[in-house]
Parts: sequence; C-alpha cells; structure tokens
Amino acid sequence: MTSTFATATAEDATSRPSVLILTPIKNARAHLDGYVKRIERLDWPKDSLSIGFLESDSLDGTWEALLGLESVFQLRAAAVTMVKRDFGFRIPTGVPRWAPEIQKFRRRILARARNQLLFRALRNEEWVLWLDADVIDFPEDIIQQLLATQFEIVHPHCVKKRGGPSFDLNAWCDHGTKTMDSLRDRDVVRLDAVGGTMLLVKADLHRDGLIFPPFPYGVANPRIRPRHPCWGQGEIETEGLGIMALDMNAQCWGLPQVEIIHANE
Repeated sequence: MTSTFATATAEDATSRPSVLILTPIKNARAHLDGYVKRIERLDWPKDSLSIGFLESDSLDGTWEALLGLESVFQLRAAAVTMVKRDFGFRIPTGVPRWAPEIQKFRRRILARARNQLLFRALRNEEWVLWLDADVIDFPEDIIQQLLATQFEIVHPHCVKKRGGPSFDLNAWCDHGTKTMDSLRDRDVVRLDAVGGTMLLVKADLHRDGLIFPPFPYGVANPRIRPRHPCWGQGEIETEGLGIMALDMNAQCWGLPQVEIIHANE
C-alpha cells in the first residue's frame, strides 16, 4: 500500500527549507561507513543541510573514526558540528541495553546527550531531523515525505524488516498500549509519545523550550501511562518530549506506512 505522503507535490519538491540532522552516537564505529552513504544518497541539497554529532563514552574508537570523516561530511553539508561529551555511563557487562534495571539512568543520559547536541548544533535551521546511526535504510526522499505532511513533529515507522513489528516502541498512543504496527491500516496516526530513531521536529519548537526531559516528565498530564514499568509515573527522553509537546499544544504524528529499517541488533 502506498502512503498518502509517499511523494511530495511538485511545489514541495522544489522547496528546500534548511534541515539539521542530529545524531547522538556511542560505540557506533561499525555503522559510520553506512551512515555516510545514506546521508550522501539523501535527496536534499548541501546548501540546505547541516549535520551534528555528539559522541559519548565509546570504547570502540567511534570518536576518532568520526573525526576522520569530518571532511567527508563537510562536502555534503553546509555546516558540520562534532561534539565530544562523556557522561561516564557504560552498561555493565552482560546486561542488555533494554534491561529494566538500567533504563531510568540510561534514558536520562540519552536525554542529556540529545539536549547537549541540540543546544550546540542548532543555528538558523528551520527543521531538525533526529536520526540514529543504526537506522540502516530509509528512502532517499524521506525528508520530502516527512515535510509533505506539514506536521510540526512527525515520526516514520521504524522496523527491522519490511512489514515487521515496530522496533521503536517509544512511539505510542493510548497510554502506551498502541504502537504503529497495530495501526498500519492508517496513513497517519496521532502519537502521544515518540522515539528518536528518526524524528522530524520544527526547529522553533526546540527554540521555544521543547527538549528531551532527563527526568520523569508529565506526572500531571492525563495522557501518561498510569505507571511506567521501570520507574513509575512520568516519561523520560523521547517519550517525555512527546508529552511536553502536547503540553505546548504541539501534536506528534506517526506514519505507519512509511517504513525505515533499523539494524538487526
């Protein structure tokens, strides 16, 4: 099935607002070459594109490899920002990154990393595209597809394989009971929370105070879950951003039929 927003209009296709791609990165050296190729394939002009990275606490030489690619990114984007900011957080050996006992602290660090990157890299751009380095496939015209919706915050559907279940479970509605894979019969869905695998945000919302809360946010908001399975009430990081956006009268939207592919890890 083809999404209503699968292609932009001719007018949209010739309009090129400035977009800042932001990627927080950690222990991602193995993904960097593929990331470069995906950015190079994007159907978006250099003069309207900026890129920013924040690397933290890597043990695999990610920072050094990233610095070695700086000149490559400079050929692709009008501005490139690279930030080194360690938080002193490492997942204990043998503990998976999704283990409940580390989620509150882990998500707090992710929120801080995203905010640090945002505040250091955002200049005069009109849009911010949050993109994880381990998203390994997406359409070359994904920016056009997201902008064509005319939504201020919009999230494509992140999966591990075409037609598979949602990978990014942080994008949900109805108190966390519905993710995009259960809503595939719709072109567009309202989301109460979002993930960060790929997320387009109108930059002025960030300038107006929309951040990734590094603390449980939204306890007084009726749309939060009655109790988070790991830390009780409130939403942290990307999910907290979604609830904060609602408090700012900005609606988050999801595109269940516009799929992007995450690495199988």
